[in-house]
Amino acid sequence: MKNKKLTLALILLFMSFVFLIPLGWTQAESETKFQPVRVASWWKATTPAVKETKPVTKPPKIINSFAVERGPYGYIWKIYLEAEDPEGDMDKIASLVEEPGFGSYFTDWIILKPQYRKYFKGYIQWNTRSVSGSLPEWTQITLRVSIFDKAGNESNEVVFPFTFEHGIKSPYQYELPSPFDKKDLPRIGHINIDLFPPGGMGSESPYIN
Repeated sequence: MKNKKLTLALILLFMSFVFLIPLGWTQAESETKFQPVRVASWWKATTPAVKETKPVTKPPKIINSFAVERGPYGYIWKIYLEAEDPEGDMDKIASLVEEPGFGSYFTDWIILKPQYRKYFKGYIQWNTRSVSGSLPEWTQITLRVSIFDKAGNESNEVVFPFTFEHGIKSPYQYELPSPFDKKDLPRIGHINIDLFPPGGMGSESPYIN
Protein backbone atom coordinates (compact mmCIF):
# COMPACT_ATOMS: atom_id res chain seq x y z
CA MET A 1 0.00 0.00 0.00
CA LYS A 2 2.79 2.39 0.87
CA ASN A 3 4.45 1.70 -2.45
CA LYS A 4 1.24 2.51 -4.30
CA LYS A 5 0.89 5.83 -2.43
CA LEU A 6 4.50 6.72 -3.17
CA THR A 7 4.05 5.85 -6.84
CA LEU A 8 0.88 8.02 -7.02
CA ALA A 9 2.66 10.91 -5.38
CA LEU A 10 5.53 10.69 -7.87
CA ILE A 11 3.07 10.59 -10.76
CA LEU A 12 1.30 13.73 -9.48
CA LEU A 13 4.63 15.54 -9.00
CA PHE A 14 5.69 14.64 -12.53
CA MET A 15 2.38 15.86 -13.95
CA SER A 16 2.73 19.19 -12.15
CA PHE A 17 6.13 19.73 -13.83
CA VAL A 18 4.70 18.80 -17.19
CA PHE A 19 1.81 21.32 -17.04
CA LEU A 20 2.99 24.11 -14.74
CA ILE A 21 6.49 24.76 -16.15
CA PRO A 22 5.32 25.36 -19.79
CA LEU A 23 2.62 27.64 -18.38
CA GLY A 24 5.31 29.73 -16.72
CA TRP A 25 7.30 29.93 -19.95
CA THR A 26 4.18 31.08 -21.83
CA GLN A 27 3.51 33.79 -19.29
CA ALA A 28 7.11 35.01 -19.42
CA GLU A 29 7.07 35.08 -23.22
CA SER A 30 3.78 36.98 -23.16
CA GLU A 31 5.17 39.65 -20.83
CA THR A 32 8.29 39.98 -22.97
CA LYS A 33 6.20 40.28 -26.15
CA PHE A 34 3.91 43.06 -24.91
CA GLN A 35 6.48 45.03 -22.96
CA PRO A 36 7.67 47.11 -25.97
CA VAL A 37 4.05 48.11 -26.62
CA ARG A 38 3.73 49.42 -23.09
CA VAL A 39 7.03 51.30 -23.39
CA ALA A 40 5.97 52.81 -26.72
CA SER A 41 2.66 53.95 -25.24
CA TRP A 42 4.44 55.52 -22.28
CA TRP A 43 6.86 57.36 -24.60
CA LYS A 44 4.01 58.73 -26.70
CA ALA A 45 2.11 59.88 -23.62
CA THR A 46 5.08 61.62 -22.01
CA THR A 47 6.72 63.17 -25.08
CA PRO A 48 5.34 66.62 -26.10
CA ALA A 49 4.14 66.97 -29.69
CA VAL A 50 6.60 68.84 -31.90
CA LYS A 51 4.91 71.30 -34.29
CA GLU A 52 6.43 71.81 -37.69
CA THR A 53 7.59 75.42 -38.00
CA LYS A 54 8.13 77.26 -41.24
CA PRO A 55 11.38 79.17 -41.67
CA VAL A 56 11.05 82.89 -41.01
CA THR A 57 11.93 85.03 -44.03
CA LYS A 58 12.80 88.72 -44.02
CA PRO A 59 10.84 91.15 -46.20
CA PRO A 60 12.38 92.98 -49.16
CA LYS A 61 13.71 96.49 -48.67
CA ILE A 62 13.43 99.57 -50.87
CA ILE A 63 16.78 101.28 -50.40
CA ASN A 64 16.35 104.39 -52.55
CA SER A 65 13.55 106.01 -54.53
CA PHE A 66 12.86 109.13 -56.58
CA ALA A 67 10.18 110.66 -58.81
CA VAL A 68 9.32 114.17 -60.01
CA GLU A 69 6.27 115.72 -58.39
CA ARG A 70 4.70 117.76 -61.23
CA GLY A 71 3.81 117.26 -64.86
CA PRO A 72 1.06 117.80 -67.45
CA TYR A 73 -1.84 115.47 -68.03
CA GLY A 74 -0.61 112.48 -70.04
CA TYR A 75 2.85 112.78 -68.56
CA ILE A 76 5.04 109.68 -68.81
CA TRP A 77 5.93 109.39 -65.15
CA LYS A 78 9.00 107.37 -64.17
CA ILE A 79 9.32 106.20 -60.58
CA TYR A 80 12.88 105.18 -59.76
CA LEU A 81 13.47 102.38 -57.28
CA GLU A 82 16.43 100.53 -55.81
CA ALA A 83 15.51 97.42 -53.86
CA GLU A 84 17.08 94.28 -52.48
CA ASP A 85 16.22 90.98 -50.89
CA PRO A 86 19.17 88.83 -49.69
CA GLU A 87 16.97 85.73 -49.94
CA GLY A 88 16.30 86.46 -53.59
CA ASP A 89 12.53 85.91 -53.59
CA MET A 90 11.10 89.34 -54.44
CA ASP A 91 7.93 88.62 -56.39
CA LYS A 92 5.91 91.71 -57.31
CA ILE A 93 5.62 95.48 -56.99
CA ALA A 94 2.40 96.92 -55.61
CA SER A 95 1.25 100.39 -56.73
CA LEU A 96 -1.72 102.03 -55.03
CA VAL A 97 -3.10 105.40 -56.17
CA GLU A 98 -5.20 107.73 -54.02
CA GLU A 99 -7.04 110.72 -55.43
CA PRO A 100 -8.88 113.33 -53.33
CA GLY A 101 -12.54 113.51 -54.24
CA PHE A 102 -12.40 110.06 -55.84
CA GLY A 103 -10.83 107.55 -53.46
CA SER A 104 -8.41 104.70 -53.88
CA TYR A 105 -7.93 102.73 -57.08
CA PHE A 106 -7.38 99.00 -57.27
CA THR A 107 -3.81 97.99 -56.53
CA ASP A 108 -1.72 97.49 -59.65
CA TRP A 109 0.77 94.61 -59.65
CA ILE A 110 4.03 94.30 -61.57
CA ILE A 111 5.44 90.76 -61.59
CA LEU A 112 9.23 90.85 -61.32
CA LYS A 113 11.39 88.98 -63.77
CA PRO A 114 13.81 86.39 -62.30
CA GLN A 115 16.85 88.67 -62.72
CA TYR A 116 15.21 91.29 -60.44
CA ARG A 117 14.23 89.06 -57.53
CA LYS A 118 17.36 89.57 -55.48
CA TYR A 119 18.32 93.14 -56.41
CA PHE A 120 17.32 95.76 -58.94
CA LYS A 121 17.85 99.42 -59.68
CA GLY A 122 15.66 100.95 -62.35
CA TYR A 123 12.27 102.53 -62.86
CA ILE A 124 8.62 101.67 -63.27
CA GLN A 125 6.73 103.70 -65.86
CA TRP A 126 3.21 105.12 -65.79
CA ASN A 127 1.67 106.74 -68.85
CA THR A 128 -0.88 108.96 -67.08
CA ARG A 129 -3.13 109.55 -70.10
CA SER A 130 -6.51 107.98 -69.41
CA VAL A 131 -9.35 106.63 -71.55
CA SER A 132 -11.75 108.73 -69.49
CA GLY A 133 -10.35 112.01 -70.81
CA SER A 134 -8.24 114.77 -69.34
CA LEU A 135 -8.04 115.70 -65.67
CA PRO A 136 -8.66 119.16 -64.28
CA GLU A 137 -5.63 121.38 -63.77
CA TRP A 138 -4.04 120.99 -60.32
CA THR A 139 -5.49 117.52 -59.78
CA GLN A 140 -3.39 115.86 -57.10
CA ILE A 141 -2.73 112.16 -56.62
CA THR A 142 -0.60 110.07 -54.27
CA LEU A 143 1.20 106.94 -55.38
CA ARG A 144 2.21 104.37 -52.76
CA VAL A 145 4.71 101.69 -53.79
CA SER A 146 5.90 98.59 -51.94
CA ILE A 147 7.33 95.17 -52.83
CA PHE A 148 6.12 91.72 -51.82
CA ASP A 149 8.17 88.53 -51.72
CA LYS A 150 6.93 85.01 -52.47
CA ALA A 151 6.15 84.42 -48.78
CA GLY A 152 3.84 87.46 -48.71
CA ASN A 153 6.19 89.70 -46.73
CA GLU A 154 5.83 93.39 -47.62
CA SER A 155 8.71 95.84 -47.84
CA ASN A 156 8.74 99.37 -46.53
CA GLU A 157 6.40 101.69 -48.40
CA VAL A 158 7.53 104.73 -50.38
CA VAL A 159 5.13 107.58 -51.18
CA PHE A 160 5.14 109.86 -54.23
CA PRO A 161 2.85 112.90 -54.48
CA PHE A 162 2.09 114.25 -57.96
CA THR A 163 0.22 117.29 -59.30
CA PHE A 164 -1.02 117.62 -62.88
CA GLU A 165 0.11 121.02 -64.01
CA HIS A 166 0.55 122.50 -67.49
CA GLY A 167 3.06 125.18 -68.41
CA ILE A 168 6.08 123.41 -66.94
CA LYS A 169 9.11 123.99 -69.13
CA SER A 170 10.89 120.85 -70.25
CA PRO A 171 9.13 118.46 -67.82
CA TYR A 172 11.33 115.58 -68.99
CA GLN A 173 14.58 117.37 -68.36
CA TYR A 174 15.50 116.88 -64.75
CA GLU A 175 18.59 115.79 -62.90
CA LEU A 176 18.49 112.35 -61.36
CA PRO A 177 19.98 111.98 -57.87
CA SER A 178 22.43 109.26 -56.93
CA PRO A 179 22.25 106.28 -57.33
CA PHE A 180 19.92 106.81 -60.32
CA ASP A 181 22.28 109.15 -62.17
CA LYS A 182 23.64 106.27 -64.24
CA LYS A 183 22.81 105.73 -67.88
CA ASP A 184 20.73 102.88 -69.25
CA LEU A 185 18.76 102.05 -66.13
CA PRO A 186 16.29 99.26 -66.95
CA ARG A 187 12.53 99.67 -67.02
CA ILE A 188 11.21 97.16 -64.49
CA GLY A 189 7.59 97.32 -65.62
CA HIS A 190 4.50 99.41 -66.35
CA ILE A 191 1.78 100.73 -64.06
CA ASN A 192 -1.63 100.18 -65.67
CA ILE A 193 -4.11 102.48 -63.94
CA ASP A 194 -6.68 104.69 -65.70
CA LEU A 195 -7.32 107.90 -63.81
CA PHE A 196 -10.72 109.55 -63.53
CA PRO A 197 -11.65 113.13 -62.61
CA PRO A 198 -12.62 113.67 -58.96
CA GLY A 199 -16.06 112.09 -58.65
CA GLY A 200 -15.93 111.20 -62.36
CA MET A 201 -17.48 107.72 -62.09
CA GLY A 202 -20.04 108.48 -59.44
CA SER A 203 -20.72 106.69 -56.17
CA GLU A 204 -21.06 103.29 -57.88
CA SER A 205 -17.43 103.25 -58.99
CA PRO A 206 -15.78 99.90 -58.19
CA TYR A 207 -12.56 101.77 -57.52
CA ILE A 208 -13.86 103.68 -54.54
CA ASN A 209 -13.23 102.13 -51.13
